[in-house]
Amino acid sequence: MLKNPLLLTALGMTAVVALLGVLDTAGLAAFAQQEVAQQFSSRAWFIMLVASLIVVLVLWLAFSPYGNVRLGTDEDRPEFSTVSWLTMLFAAGMGVGLLFYGAAEPLTHYSLIAQQLPGGPAAGHAMVVTNFNWALHAWCIYAVTALVIAYYAYRKGQPGIIGTPIRYSFRRGSWVRPVAWIADLLAIYAIAIGLAGSLAIGVFQVQGGISNLFGLEGGGDTLKLAVFFVLCIAFLLPLTMDLSRGMAVLSNIAMVIAFVLMVFILLVGPTHALMDGIVDSVGGYLSSLVRQSFATFPFFGEAFEQWFQAWTLNYMVWWIAWAPFVGVFVARISRGRTIREFVLGVVFVPSLFSLFWFGVFGGLGFYAAQNTDLPVVDVALNQPENTTFFVLNALPLGSFTGALTVAAAFLFLVTSVVSAAFVLAMFSTGGNEDPPVRIKLIWGVILAALGLAMMLTGDTGVVRSIIALGAIPFVFILPLLAVAFLKTLQHEERAAPRGEARP
Repeated sequence: MLKNPLLLTALGMTAVVALLGVLDTAGLAAFAQQEVAQQFSSRAWFIMLVASLIVVLVLWLAFSPYGNVRLGTDEDRPEFSTVSWLTMLFAAGMGVGLLFYGAAEPLTHYSLIAQQLPGGPAAGHAMVVTNFNWALHAWCIYAVTALVIAYYAYRKGQPGIIGTPIRYSFRRGSWVRPVAWIADLLAIYAIAIGLAGSLAIGVFQVQGGISNLFGLEGGGDTLKLAVFFVLCIAFLLPLTMDLSRGMAVLSNIAMVIAFVLMVFILLVGPTHALMDGIVDSVGGYLSSLVRQSFATFPFFGEAFEQWFQAWTLNYMVWWIAWAPFVGVFVARISRGRTIREFVLGVVFVPSLFSLFWFGVFGGLGFYAAQNTDLPVVDVALNQPENTTFFVLNALPLGSFTGALTVAAAFLFLVTSVVSAAFVLAMFSTGGNEDPPVRIKLIWGVILAALGLAMMLTGDTGVVRSIIALGAIPFVFILPLLAVAFLKTLQHEERAAPRGEARP
């Protein structure tokens, strides 16, 4: 451990953030918000350009001749059936964020758009923005990272870490090794900050659910700390043993609960209104996709600029923060598939699910706001962690579905943090697929400390700013990985015997 400078540097950087956050929460929050605002103001164009060009690249790869290249040797075939593979993809992409923001985000966008553009179709615009934030761009960012990891690990036999493409494709030059080392470091840092932020948001969600179920009126800091303490025990203990199969089972249980909730709302709720909203929002999303992909709202006034930075830009860097973590998981279950199969499964299927998810939860939120006395818009603006539970109360069995939501959120948190600690340990030990228990435990403690620091802010907006601060540097690494990947693919195509058909 003492001979591993990457591990020591990464632990030091994340530990400093955690320590500052615990000792001076207000100071960390103010610093993160100020720095992120400055970065977003000056680099919004670059972030959106990188994210949108990644979408173009991933879709082009799927339908180009490179789509036949297999993620593994030419003789490898998929380890899992297509159904099992897609089910596991849902488990990777389905997280506490969907539970937290399913109704809260569309209602929040609706409030601002209705104020700025009175008399217009605010609900429709709100759904289009929400879909844009969670569908193709998110999954293409995940996909390109997973593609790079899978290609070099299984086709080229290299370590499955972020710096590998740089080392392999740009073998000459004094800059290669230090840049690759920095890429590995930034990936670790982005994962740690991003997962810790999701941990804090998840605690807010579970606290809100318990408060709603038992009428605790927010529960205060005592309940929040109690939830955090129980969660820490739940994810630190599994790190001491090999529970990979058990973690997969827990993740699948959480996914099934979330799917059942969505189907329940669709069938028991105002089905025709929800389906109308889904069809309308999907059409609006597809028709405005190109415009939204390159929109930075420079001429819409300060209110729209701040809203764009706080949501869309923040999401783009949030997906980038999660990309190395999700990428490792997706890569490991995708060995043997062609690039075309990979993209069709990893990008389109989860994106379609996200469109339905927000169509159902967002549509129910709008229905509750228009047809009940529940203050769902005010709750979405002031207590977003309670929004899902308020919306569920508009339907029968509100307490039961609320309890299911709390259970799903807790399970997603446990499995995500356990998996993140494993990936961090693997990355920081040079790609070791069986990292030492002590390294996993150290990362588990670091994630807990970072999560505590963000949780103490008590503000999801601040948490998103801290996540962005950790992920922004990695935005500059993604284009380099894409160039390295294309360079190696092109070389492989040229090296293939003329006339040989790829399997």
